[in-house]
Amino acid sequence: MTIERKIREHLRKEAETLDCPQAITNRIEQSYTQYLQRQRSGKTMKKRFIAGIVATAILIPTAAFAAPTLIEMLTRTPMTAEQVKTDEIGKATLEKLYRAFPETKKFEIIDASTVQGVQTSIILQEKGGTGKKIALHTNSVTGEIEHVIQENWEPKEKPLTALTEQEIKSKADHLIHGLYGSIEAYEFAMEPMENPDQKTLMLNYTQKGSTAPFYQVLVQDHSISLSLIGSETSSSDDIVEGFFTTDGKPDYFADAFLNDDKLFSLLNMGPIELKQELAKGKSVVEIAASKNVSKQQVVDVIAQSQVDLQIQSEANGETPANNLSNDQMLKAIEPKVLQVIEYKSVTPSKK
Repeated sequence: MTIERKIREHLRKEAETLDCPQAITNRIEQSYTQYLQRQRSGKTMKKRFIAGIVATAILIPTAAFAAPTLIEMLTRTPMTAEQVKTDEIGKATLEKLYRAFPETKKFEIIDASTVQGVQTSIILQEKGGTGKKIALHTNSVTGEIEHVIQENWEPKEKPLTALTEQEIKSKADHLIHGLYGSIEAYEFAMEPMENPDQKTLMLNYTQKGSTAPFYQVLVQDHSISLSLIGSETSSSDDIVEGFFTTDGKPDYFADAFLNDDKLFSLLNMGPIELKQELAKGKSVVEIAASKNVSKQQVVDVIAQSQVDLQIQSEANGETPANNLSNDQMLKAIEPKVLQVIEYKSVTPSKK
């Protein structure tokens, strides 16, 4: 057994023994699942391929998520600073960062990697190994920066969580505005998270008329973690939001996969009926079985739809080509499809 294999197996066993407080798990899961809220809607979103689920450990770096993060990192392909600067996605990501925060042009690239042509990650830090640091996680298919972690941008003696709400919002606003543009059209809400290990504040930026956050920011002692989890809304009658619920509230993680006409045809049911069945605590796999449809049939339909969207998007020049074959793309997306179709709604707990 290779040393890499030994490390992987050891970390996997250690991860299984870790117990994260349920309150934190629920919060992170909600944030994590909302990432997949992106739907095939609007002139642009209809062509987009949902690249995959990003490890949620980057959102709240507590000890409970250390092992899963390391396991995920072992599947990455490292990139040198020079490779980042010549890579199409890497170069575009750096250009966005430099435009938003010119001072980062003097930062060093201390780490970079890519995962199966799905995500490109770059970490930069002020020269000298101490001081300001920023990590960017970019969707390698759409070219969007979907996660940003800003660390040590404030004096060490004054943690971010000690600031006033208005000061915290101002710093989050500055980060969002720099990378994504004006946020004047967004409503704002802040709330503390139940994190016994470290004080954490959640900031949600929601488009007017929407119930799901478009931007979500988590603030801890010396870090700001920003996630782009929203998308354009759709007026189409055949698009359903919140197929699943957690504690009685919409949980958007599966929408991008389940809003699929071919899936509805396979199951011989409409999106509203599917949502109603899921609300009873059933999984898509169980619903399919009741209609004599196998799990693999469901996987094949959804995975191929996602791949078709990607291919069409590349053909239209809306996303860069990833140079993967149809089979490779299917293989990459299938584990994520399985997670969606085996998931069950979490019903409100009874007191």
